Amino acid sequence: MANSKLREYAMKKRKNSTFERLQSGKLNRKQRKELQQRLYSADPGLEIVNPDAAGIDVGNESHFVSVPPGRDEQPVREFGAWTGALEEMAQWLKACGIQTVVLQSTGVYWVAVYDVLQRYGLQVNLVDARGTKNLPGRKSDVQECQWLMKLHTYGLLRSCFRPAEAIRNVRTVWRLRDQQIKDAGRSVQHMQKALIQMNIQLHNTISDLAGVTGQAIVRAILCGQRDPQQLAQLRDPRIQASEEEIVNSLRGDWKEDLLFELQCAVEAYDFHRQQIAHCDQRLQQYLAALPSRAAAPASLAPDPSPTPTKRARKRRSPSRPRKPKGNQPAFDLEAELQRILGVDATKIDGIDVMTVQTILAEVGPDLSAWKTEGHWASWLNLAPKRDVSGGKVIRHIREHRTNRVGNAFRMAAQSLIRSQSYLGAKYRYLRTKLGGLKAVKAMARTLACLFYRLMTQGQAWVDRGTEEFERQKEQRELAALRRKAASLGLQLVPTA
Repeated sequence: MANSKLREYAMKKRKNSTFERLQSGKLNRKQRKELQQRLYSADPGLEIVNPDAAGIDVGNESHFVSVPPGRDEQPVREFGAWTGALEEMAQWLKACGIQTVVLQSTGVYWVAVYDVLQRYGLQVNLVDARGTKNLPGRKSDVQECQWLMKLHTYGLLRSCFRPAEAIRNVRTVWRLRDQQIKDAGRSVQHMQKALIQMNIQLHNTISDLAGVTGQAIVRAILCGQRDPQQLAQLRDPRIQASEEEIVNSLRGDWKEDLLFELQCAVEAYDFHRQQIAHCDQRLQQYLAALPSRAAAPASLAPDPSPTPTKRARKRRSPSRPRKPKGNQPAFDLEAELQRILGVDATKIDGIDVMTVQTILAEVGPDLSAWKTEGHWASWLNLAPKRDVSGGKVIRHIREHRTNRVGNAFRMAAQSLIRSQSYLGAKYRYLRTKLGGLKAVKAMARTLACLFYRLMTQGQAWVDRGTEEFERQKEQRELAALRRKAASLGLQLVPTA
């Protein structure tokens, strides 16, 4: 088993030969340039994949639509952005015999176009603008829609992933809830600013101004209480700061304008918390409407990992509901997620309930859109991007794009810094070897692959503990030393 894994690892690290590179179908620079010239010609000589294709250049006020020549006297038309114009566009496309339409994901202007065309039975393909913007020569909206139609006709565009409508409902509420949480955090910062300007050093004695003690003292101040002794008695017994320390921090210069600012910040905070509660209710309704997913077969469920060590994390009893912590929803989100996904993804160290909910809201429970875990990691922006020429890596490309699921895995990876588990030991090793940023990305990819295997193959993760990772690390180092000694004609001899 170990030898097969080493051979597999060596094959992954090995560079492709020229024969393999040519057989893989990837184009070099000269071939890409020749393809570009052929595309700009009237007859590229390529195989037509989508003969009944149309291209749409989406805009704010109007949309330009192009159909193949001969389908209409005016093959390029401009339609307005209102609903009546969009329905007229769909009817015109159906009259021209169009079966498939391509449009770019421009802001949020494409959403209404996508929904109307899909309602009329057209196959709508949403593509990323990065797939076409690198080719020069398109200077107007009319040429842009014709260029999109041409690329889609020859099957040179790749559709973006878009989850089902039920998942999109969950995604809308979850993103709105996340924005409300951020706005509530800004309101807390506003409270703290007003208190500091009055020299109320409450933030130096309690860790969270939005906690029980902080909110009790702030609201008592707004009710007219100014006595530090009376305010200090509102402290929670769990606060580590003494009552005398809190009293000294509450002696300040009370100003009416700053008290008014503090009151506005508290009212804004209450509003955002109320909106979060409304989002929780709607989220619970949308999650309850999602179907249950069957668990993985018993033959696929076991993970070929050793028995967990004593330091493995203990799981709570399923009969005891967990009290929500921090910004978690008020209902039992963990049980609902386990019902929808069919597995308990929180068994993977570093992945908590909020991470699983973010993944579900963005992609749903079905990961069949990604053929392998490599495709999954690449879509999450967790795979290395390399510029290869002549079979050699010229440079590593860092893409600046946001992926919410990828960021969730990155945050989960950072939480492993003090975890006494196998994954925690691996993350600390990667930080020592690669540095902070690269280690976070590498560990996030590991977590993403574990989640992919759990969802597609039913392989449950079993923590093997820090000692198991250290043992494997020692074996790898000994094997490397033996190979180096053998290359020098030497042999390792253990000490007595």
